[in-house]
Amino acid sequence: MRIGIDVTAALTQGGGIGRYTRELIHALVAVDSTNRYRFFSAKPPANLPVPTPLPQAENVAYKPAPLDERWLYRLWYRLRLPLPVQWVTGRLDLFHSPDFVLPPVNGRIPTLLTVHDLSFVHYPHVFPEKLVRYLNQVVPWSIGRASHILADSEATRQDLLTIWQVSAEKVTVLYSGVHERFQPVADGARVTAVRQKYQLDDFPYILSVGTLQPRKNYQMLIRAFAPLAQQLPHHLVISGGKGWLYDEMLAEVERQGLTGRVHFVGFVDDDDLPTLYSAAELFVFPSLYEGFGLPLLEAMGCGTAVLTSNSSSLPEVAGTAALQLPPNDQAGWTNAMHTLLTDDAQRAKLVKAGFEQAKRFSWEKSAQQLLKIYHQMLAHVS
Repeated sequence: MRIGIDVTAALTQGGGIGRYTRELIHALVAVDSTNRYRFFSAKPPANLPVPTPLPQAENVAYKPAPLDERWLYRLWYRLRLPLPVQWVTGRLDLFHSPDFVLPPVNGRIPTLLTVHDLSFVHYPHVFPEKLVRYLNQVVPWSIGRASHILADSEATRQDLLTIWQVSAEKVTVLYSGVHERFQPVADGARVTAVRQKYQLDDFPYILSVGTLQPRKNYQMLIRAFAPLAQQLPHHLVISGGKGWLYDEMLAEVERQGLTGRVHFVGFVDDDDLPTLYSAAELFVFPSLYEGFGLPLLEAMGCGTAVLTSNSSSLPEVAGTAALQLPPNDQAGWTNAMHTLLTDDAQRAKLVKAGFEQAKRFSWEKSAQQLLKIYHQMLAHVS
């Protein structure tokens, strides 16, 4: 099979869908040396978010377009010009887009589209207006043209079925995995080096990971942390690149008098993340809505207790291995953080359960399932 995959996100986004795409294609190439992969992308940026985003193998070829992402989006999704992706990739038997939108393809080859979540439908106010309008136009259009759809979770699958009336047989859940590097880091020198790199002194800290945007609910978290900061020595560390509409969460730190106690460390290199998780005394994830919530499992794999929202897909991912609360229960979050930081036995119980929960998810398992879906789609065509 000649399988085309859009890897633009892997080359342009450090976290989120970029990380998802990188992990998935690396695992896919590791388990499959038979099929031929044609990785397609818009013209990549001069500075890549990670040093080696694409796997190297004999059955892999990388075909970048001569146009950058902005121009391709204009041509394909605004003007809807029928310029097929094969213009760049050459002949294909199947094409997979892992980032919400599906470019035009030539011929009647099967197409697979990954839809990670419908947060822009549930919470349009936490996105820029222009982005919401765009997604509400191009995502349903892409879904209608795709042969099959992958959802990150059963929660996202149900959203597709109920909100946009996608037929049940057209959507399959493909869970993300946890890379094997997410294990406890006990090397003191390594911990010290990572702390110094991100300007984190030798204080105990609570960690949250995710792009700075309103959907991550950091403003509530900062307010919930404020009374805790008066009782315990812990700091709050938030790791994630700048997304959109984040000025208010930065201002919230000043409003709560927490300057010096809340640290925005920006995007953290993949190699440093296990250490950052391992050195944290507690991982918190107060997001309003997630298609999957990979940081929960990464924290669990590193032996860190987890407190998470009980919204969207997060109970599905966390199972019984995390303490769960409504994302708007500010007082509840304050109390839960205090309890987990002061009750060693309860924290240890969550850590033990977290190790077992993280083991249930692997990128190899995801890649094997995806490969089976590719084969089924092609068998159906033939």
